[in-house]
Amino acid sequence: MKTGIHPENYRPVAFKDMSNGDTFISRSTVNAKETIEIEGVTYPVVKLDISSSSHPFYTGKSNLVDTAGRVDKFMTRYAKRIESKK
Repeated sequence: MKTGIHPENYRPVAFKDMSNGDTFISRSTVNAKETIEIEGVTYPVVKLDISSSSHPFYTGKSNLVDTAGRVDKFMTRYAKRIESKK
């Protein structure tokens, strides 16, 4: 591996899926303000809305993650279209 081309802050970081609470550790350079303790080790934590452990494509399950009423807005718009076509 070439020396001097990798960032200095390349370290283990915990990524937490907020929709189901799963946490996994990977190496990253992302800046994180919060920390989490896992098995006695403190890691910087990055909170994710969705990850492969909760995404319907990877899980094969269809579950809706509504973070800001987006699903409700879509359903209201879609319902208006259906009613106007009748």
